Amino acid sequence: MGALPNVYSGYQSVIDEKARAKFGNAWNAKLPEKPGLTVVEMINEAAKGNIKAMYIMGENPMVSDPDISHVRKGLENLEFIVVQDIFLTETAQLADVVLPATSYAEKEGTFTSTERLVQMVRKAIEPLGESKADWEIICSLAKTMDSKEFGYGSPAEIMDEIASLTPSYGGIVYDRLRSGGLHWPCPSKEHPGTPYLHKERFTRANGKGKFWNIEFKEPAELPDEEYPFMLTTGRTIFHFHTGTMTRKTELLNKEAPTGYVEIAPKDAARLALANEEFVLVQTRRGRIEIKALVTERVPEGVIFIPFHFAGCAANVLTNPALDPKAKIPELKVCAAKLKKVKVS
Repeated sequence: MGALPNVYSGYQSVIDEKARAKFGNAWNAKLPEKPGLTVVEMINEAAKGNIKAMYIMGENPMVSDPDISHVRKGLENLEFIVVQDIFLTETAQLADVVLPATSYAEKEGTFTSTERLVQMVRKAIEPLGESKADWEIICSLAKTMDSKEFGYGSPAEIMDEIASLTPSYGGIVYDRLRSGGLHWPCPSKEHPGTPYLHKERFTRANGKGKFWNIEFKEPAELPDEEYPFMLTTGRTIFHFHTGTMTRKTELLNKEAPTGYVEIAPKDAARLALANEEFVLVQTRRGRIEIKALVTERVPEGVIFIPFHFAGCAANVLTNPALDPKAKIPELKVCAAKLKKVKVS
């Protein structure tokens, strides 16, 4: 849906003059000719003072982004922050204005899954308190700012605009979804959708796949004498992302109440570390105290920390170094050291 800084919806490139003109005409606006910034790049520019304000919707960079100390510096350097979310997240606590959004159960609309399935969702309960659906908040704000280009009256109108501007969604008009979901690409109202994207041939014009050779490049940071462990981060089965919703669920908190660092038995023995003892994990960016989980799930020399828990946030430690092409930070690899915390 154009959430990436270099494309409009359906991966239509910002630098494509025809695509830019099409969206500009639809929105009655002159659109930038160059791609925008990724999340990490925005934080970097905020820290330098080159970005003055941010509108953050449904994201919690104070837990999810690498090098949280730097994230805080960037956000605190902004002149104005708006956060639109369903709970007062760690990021929302830094905001000048918090706009209360609704959860999935309180609104109508569509979701597109990772398997390209577009599905309609129906409101189960009325919005709680003063909360509103995301699209209503944005439209109200635009109206307050005297914009006439956000005069949508329903999710159906928004979905129909998406279909009109996005070839791969061309046949996914709102009313068709009432009888079931559709997979994009679905270029026309007669098209049944595409459950299997490359079922008989690749989707490129010549029907063939395209492969690139990529030269191996070492991570920006590897273990050394001072930081001998390789730290990697990830998820657990019980929590999602920054835990904004799942960590408010009693049953899930019983299963995984807090973070931990997985360490191989041989490494634990070398450090005289027992299971569930607390350790100090440190990288060149920060340190956290966290409980140890001695396990063979990680190989010797590697430690793993789930990133859902703000109280022992793995991303205090991680490296914001970016892949030069994808601009994705090295969240999965950095050099670390750890030691047992002495109990006073």
